[in-house]
Amino acid sequence: MKDAVVYIHGKGGCPDEASRFVPLFPGAEVIGFGYRSETPWEAREEFPAFFREVRRSHGRVLLIANSIGAYLAMCALSGEEIGRAFLISPVVDMERLILGMMSQEGVSEEELRSRGEIVTESGAVLSWRYLCFARENPVGWSVPTAVLYGGCDRLTSREQISAFAERVGASLTVMEDGGHWFHTDEELRFLDEWLRREV
Repeated sequence: MKDAVVYIHGKGGCPDEASRFVPLFPGAEVIGFGYRSETPWEAREEFPAFFREVRRSHGRVLLIANSIGAYLAMCALSGEEIGRAFLISPVVDMERLILGMMSQEGVSEEELRSRGEIVTESGAVLSWRYLCFARENPVGWSVPTAVLYGGCDRLTSREQISAFAERVGASLTVMEDGGHWFHTDEELRFLDEWLRREV
């Protein structure tokens, strides 16, 4: 049976982005996961069922996940049989990310708790339930993992990504002038070279 490579996109992305990984995994079937979940508790319902279905008709299942997609995957798939994971700009400390957004918007914990949800001027939604989930469910991840991080990432600090990589035993590659969203020609070349080395 062929191996499967499942790609989980980040916010604003789409499953069709998986096509760019096809040449990097010859002999495997590359599958873009068109998930609907917007929260980790929804992902815990949706993601495992999808992965189990993929595993029925394939050999090893590998994971490529990007940004918030990586966070959702780690929340939902820690108990699943995944051969290897490649995480691009993963969100690894959702609590600190939410607290940072709250600070930027001048929203206190008391205000968020009393209102439940607050839509910011930028359109982002701050959620008390999401903050509580992030606090009560720190990411636990035991899949063999390689992480790609941009040195100019504004969502996850170097300290956070280094601590995560050390805690889960992941290899960490840094593109010093890369951003959170790997999309320029130079960033994509770096990403491709990283995957070729890690595969």
